[in-house]
Amino acid sequence: MGKGRRRGDAYGRGSSVGVVIRRAEGRDAARLTRLVRGSGAYEGRYAAMVSGYRVGPDYIEAHRVFVAVEADSPNAGCGGTESGTGRVLGFYSLIAEPAELDLMFVADEAQGYGIGRRLVEHMRGEARRIGVESVRVVSHPPAEGFYRSMGARPSGTVRANPPAVMWDRPEFTFPVGEHAE
Repeated sequence: MGKGRRRGDAYGRGSSVGVVIRRAEGRDAARLTRLVRGSGAYEGRYAAMVSGYRVGPDYIEAHRVFVAVEADSPNAGCGGTESGTGRVLGFYSLIAEPAELDLMFVADEAQGYGIGRRLVEHMRGEARRIGVESVRVVSHPPAEGFYRSMGARPSGTVRANPPAVMWDRPEFTFPVGEHAE
């Protein structure tokens, strides 16, 4: 966090720093892979799940992947841009058929600023745009509270599947159609 910046306002209204959510491109693959592999939520017992994980250009091309990036406001006088080529703050991947939030990560240093909320809102809008009524998400156990706070409804438990996944994971459904809250 920069000097004089309070938690909660770094990427919000009235800030000189904005957030752009845009469609990911193949050139984003290395940055998204680093975000996944470096996630503090996957330390300790969860580390093996992401240690060799790769978000490749082929994955980005095949799915609806959107990235939240830092962009300087044109009012900041910093020579910034709204093009969305700044620091990666987070991303998500929406699979259309069957509808599932496959990946969602927020950079550790960007957590607590509403980036995750903005990504979920964007994902719901994208799902509505393509005619999806609800989106399934199999949650990383530490993210369960976040998904609940975003309005996801519990729908079950996905049992461990060793050696790939060694723990049970909560399953949720995000309503996005006319029944969304």
